[in-house]
Amino acid sequence: MRWVVCVLTVLSFAPHAFAADLDVLRGSEPVGLATYTNWSGFYFGGQAAYASGGADFGQATGPLISYLLRNTVVEQTFNISGWQVLGKSDSSTTGFGGFVGYNSQWSDVILGVEANYTDAEWSASSTDSLARRMDSGGTTYNVSVDGTSSIKLKDYGSLRGRAGYVMGNFMPYGFVGFVVGRADIAKIATVSDIEVSDSTGQITGCLSSLPSCSLTDTDSRSDQFIYGYSAGLGLDVALTQNFFLRGEYEYIQFVNLGGIDLYLNNLRVGGGFKF
Repeated sequence: MRWVVCVLTVLSFAPHAFAADLDVLRGSEPVGLATYTNWSGFYFGGQAAYASGGADFGQATGPLISYLLRNTVVEQTFNISGWQVLGKSDSSTTGFGGFVGYNSQWSDVILGVEANYTDAEWSASSTDSLARRMDSGGTTYNVSVDGTSSIKLKDYGSLRGRAGYVMGNFMPYGFVGFVVGRADIAKIATVSDIEVSDSTGQITGCLSSLPSCSLTDTDSRSDQFIYGYSAGLGLDVALTQNFFLRGEYEYIQFVNLGGIDLYLNNLRVGGGFKF
């Protein structure tokens, strides 16, 4: 009788256990929710930066020359203000700064906004001259241009939109942003023009009094706000629930600098707190 009772008891539990096993195999039995590192909420931090870039001053003297030669035959005929008198200059520097932002998280997808600031004094300059002899309508125009231009970027900040993807404790991200910088910009141009008759060899025109026949104009601005755009990639690594490390690359292009083309490549490392 004892054996009969044992067999009946085992058989009574067997169908339930077998059915539960089938539910797991079919996928209808819950096996637990996927977990992701929590990146949502506000965060802030500090960073060190290395900035390397270049400035193209090829058109920097153009506005000054155009003003000096306004309503003149030599400008209308030969477009002197379009000459590329100055060249390019590269430079690099180091700096520091900080950031603050907010992340919104959907499972493993991160979307957010961030304000980023860097204090780094980056500067470049160029000095050169260009002279040409040109003929038109029986007159030889002896034109020379001397130019100097410099830019000193003091600091800059950006407002970014970010998108990231959670991979364990890692969160790679990309971003685009609007950039505002503060810079000192200086430009100097001197133009000389002596016009000589081809038939007589006599001077028939001059920009100013002999013997220089030259005019000079300058444009110097301090703490001027400049604007541009940025894009880049980065990686945040969560070391604890509230502390993370960061590394990123950022490209910045400033626009509308009065004939100066300025770009920067930024490498940054930092750390931050999220809460």
